[in-house]
Amino acid sequence: MRLIVIGGDAAGMSAAAQARRLLKPGELEITAFERGDYTSYSACGIPYWVGGLVDGPDELIARDPATHRANGIDVYTGHEVTGIDLRSRTVTVRDRTESFDHLVYAAGATPIRPAWADTPAQGVYGVQTLGDAAALQEWLAPGRDTAVVIGAGYIGVEMAEALQRRGMRVTLVERSGQPMATVDPDMGALVADSIRGLGIELRTGVTVQGLETDGGRVSAVVTDDGVLPADVVVLGLGVRPNTALADAAGLPLGVTGALATDLRQRVTGPDGIVDGVWAAGDCTQVTHLVSGRAMHLPLGTHANKQGRVAGINIGGGYATFPGVIGTAITKICDLEVARTGLSSKEADAAGFRFVTATVESTNRAGYFPGAVPMTVKVIAEKDTGLLLGAQIVGRAEAAKRIDAFAVAVWNRMTVTEMTALDLGYAPPYAPVWDPILIAARKAADAL
Repeated sequence: MRLIVIGGDAAGMSAAAQARRLLKPGELEITAFERGDYTSYSACGIPYWVGGLVDGPDELIARDPATHRANGIDVYTGHEVTGIDLRSRTVTVRDRTESFDHLVYAAGATPIRPAWADTPAQGVYGVQTLGDAAALQEWLAPGRDTAVVIGAGYIGVEMAEALQRRGMRVTLVERSGQPMATVDPDMGALVADSIRGLGIELRTGVTVQGLETDGGRVSAVVTDDGVLPADVVVLGLGVRPNTALADAAGLPLGVTGALATDLRQRVTGPDGIVDGVWAAGDCTQVTHLVSGRAMHLPLGTHANKQGRVAGINIGGGYATFPGVIGTAITKICDLEVARTGLSSKEADAAGFRFVTATVESTNRAGYFPGAVPMTVKVIAEKDTGLLLGAQIVGRAEAAKRIDAFAVAVWNRMTVTEMTALDLGYAPPYAPVWDPILIAARKAADAL
């Protein structure tokens, strides 16, 4: 059999590696095509490379092409697949065609780039790939000390921190009324206050209208709230599923514009499963297990899991990817932000009647050195007490507490059940009543 993989990062190479573990080279020939120059790398680590916290890009590469080849996977970088023919079961790459028995479509996502950003001027960068980050690093020469980051989601706030760490004057522009729109407005306000407290100029409710250039270089960002000088502009406006190639081939797309799959990562559509065609990663849609709705949620954790599931099934095993609950964390300098499940807005859109409870506590016993405040918010279904979601904003040891909430959401626990959780306690690690338990108890009282 022949397996062709389109995309050489998390999802595609996880699928290839897992299939190779189950089938010997004489049973399955695997060829992967990656249009970029790198394979199996951590795009999530790019802001920390730019900010000087980690060396790169080698530090961010888990497995290079030579390692994959040594493991029996034939990898071609700098090779973009330009066509898929489902009838002849071939792909076109450069000037040749390659046949397949199985095809894994793992083309990832493409950054959103508005028309006003489509300029030949130097100094405007996205940061989706290691190549993007390398180009940005080269541009950040001495004397270029004013940066504008557009978009205050995860990538935007992380890049704002990275550029500030380099000693630059940073303005963070966000069209909505708050940074980190994946958390509720009251929690977003805490994030906004902290960002401003770090010396980053945060402009919310501001729409970018265009760029000004000087001598072939960007010089300013034009907004409906004035002109912002800029030696460099970083785009953090999110991504779209990279499905143009799949759509052109006739592969059915889901309601989100991403590829729809079954639980085994087989591409599906109105006519059922597409034989021998699998998809994984940022080009696919997933099911939110709380709302039941399809969504596009591009994260490396999901990509690796989906790729592994596809590879097991291609290799003759059986595995499934049931869905997601929207768990995510990030940091802005020493501020930690985390969420899981549904936000209040998402719960309302999904038709839930719910209550919320917000508490302020500390990461450690209040008398212990290093104790700092954190805010925890819980969202619970009004009639049943089912935990629908949780959010945390704090500092040291705050964000990873979201994992306890994530396990509770995943296993459909009620907030009343959560009040009895046997969590670890010692003064250096938590108050005798952990913030998780306090929030669950307050939500149970609200019911």
